[in-house]
Amino acid sequence: QVQLVESGGGLVQAGGSLRLFCTASGPTFSSYTMGWFRQAPGKEREFVAASSWSGRSTSYIDSVKGRFTISRDNSKNTVYLQTNNLKPEVTAIYYCARARGNRAGLSSDPKLYDYWGQGTQVTVSS
Repeated sequence: QVQLVESGGGLVQAGGSLRLFCTASGPTFSSYTMGWFRQAPGKEREFVAASSWSGRSTSYIDSVKGRFTISRDNSKNTVYLQTNNLKPEVTAIYYCARARGNRAGLSSDPKLYDYWGQGTQVTVSS
């Protein structure tokens, strides 16, 4: 059974930074595309970023390009989301997820991810 555990969220002032972590159980982490999503109160879950299985390819929602960076360390079964210059409108629960199928392409569709963590709260104050 695959388990994903996020951490690193918290309360930060606008302009600040947080580094989110997602650690996965299971020996085949390095074979899977990993994604970060977020969900704000009253809104649908939204794609934020994805990393290919190797980490060489990444994808981002336009609003975070240049401010957020997804990376991974396959030796530690961990994917990261570095968030810089945070704005109040990005306040949400951030989830990591594993894509369906080995070496799947980058996707922003949450239906193409089959394992999800419990989420970590990011709150940005103005």
